[in-house]
Amino acid sequence: MGERADGGVRLELFSTSFCGACRQTRAVLDRAASLVPGASVVEHDLALEPELGDANAITRSPTVMVRSADGREVLRASGVPTVPQVLVAAGRALDG
Repeated sequence: MGERADGGVRLELFSTSFCGACRQTRAVLDRAASLVPGASVVEHDLALEPELGDANAITRSPTVMVRSADGREVLRASGVPTVPQVLVAAGRALDG
């Protein structure tokens, strides 16, 4: 999860196909991304990418990570975050 070429905030969702809360989390991230210029949502299915979950110490789904353009983790939340929580973290990521 290195530096982003476009300089935007990365909203990462670590999910599984059998996770009911993941659908809600996806909607929260999509809404937040629509309000933050240059933000993108990237979803990782832990069933298909277990090594990525291990590398990021993900222990449950959904887990959300907000990263700055340089890849710095600004927020990690297990469960469904609120849009305001994600927006505050995105603001911190943009402030550097």
